Amino acid sequence: MKQLMKHVNELFKDVPESEQKETVVQEVLQNLEEKVWDLMEQGKVEEDAINKAIIEFGDAEDLKNELGGKQLGKPTKKNNTKLNLEYSIWGSVLIISLLVFINFYYSPHVIWFVYPTFAVLWWPLTMHFRWKKVGKEE
Repeated sequence: MKQLMKHVNELFKDVPESEQKETVVQEVLQNLEEKVWDLMEQGKVEEDAINKAIIEFGDAEDLKNELGGKQLGKPTKKNNTKLNLEYSIWGSVLIISLLVFINFYYSPHVIWFVYPTFAVLWWPLTMHFRWKKVGKEE
C-alpha cells in the first residue's frame, strides 16, 4: 500500500502543513485502502485494485482548495469582478434608455440625455478597469 501513500502525498504536496491537512490525508488514504480491499475481495489483483482505486478517486482539487484556500475556517474571498462588470453594463444601458425615453417623451425639441449619459458611463468604465486589474493580479 506504499503506492497509495505515495499517490496521496503527491496529491497534497503543495498544500501547507497543518493538522487539518494531516487529517484529510489520513482520511483519503483510509478510503483508498478500503476501496482496494473491496476490489481485491471481488477478485482483482492488488496492483490492479490500487490503480483502479486511484483512478476512481480522481482529482483532489476541491480538497486542496479547501485546505489551501481557507485558513482555519475563514471563507475565501470570491472574485466577482466580471459579474460586477456585467451588472454595471446592463444597469447603465437601462438607465441611459430611461433617460432617452424621458428626453424624447417630455422635451423632444432639446437633446439633453447626452450629458447625464457621460456620468452614467463612468460606472461600467471603472468596473472594466477593476476587472482588468484583478485579472493581472491572479
